[in-house]
Amino acid sequence: MKQVSTLFLKIALILIGIPILALCIFLVPEIGDVAAKLLPKFAFIKYLVYIIFYASALPFYFALYQAFNLLRLIDKNNAFSLLSVIALKKIKYCAITISCLHVLALPLFYLFAEMDDAPGVIFVGLVVPFASMVIAVFAAVLQKLLQEAIDIKSENDLTV
Repeated sequence: MKQVSTLFLKIALILIGIPILALCIFLVPEIGDVAAKLLPKFAFIKYLVYIIFYASALPFYFALYQAFNLLRLIDKNNAFSLLSVIALKKIKYCAITISCLHVLALPLFYLFAEMDDAPGVIFVGLVVPFASMVIAVFAAVLQKLLQEAIDIKSENDLTV
């Protein structure tokens, strides 16, 4: 049963990565072009969009890789190990990095909202940083709980 559920989660990780790759290939260049058209005075804005979105894709895929490693550790019955704590720590840092990079893109969402007179666009821009921070906090809590469980396990091993 455990192998089936981890297999399901591994497939889900792959299915999460595919749309983000498609967004990076097809949507990011379009967003860059739109930003350059909306702000012709700032021609570099197109490249800033590329840098922010592509730079946030790198920690995203690294976090997916760490989650995949975490699932492999669960399959090998090594969930309560220091490697799991390290993987959760890396996932936490990746989520914080993604959130910070997307906060840098919020002024672009503000400019889009001003141009289209649609203030709801700003809330759309807040979705990724907020979701990333939720993931970072969740990973931090899991990291702390796992570390405490490992400490208790090592104390119990020493008492016996």
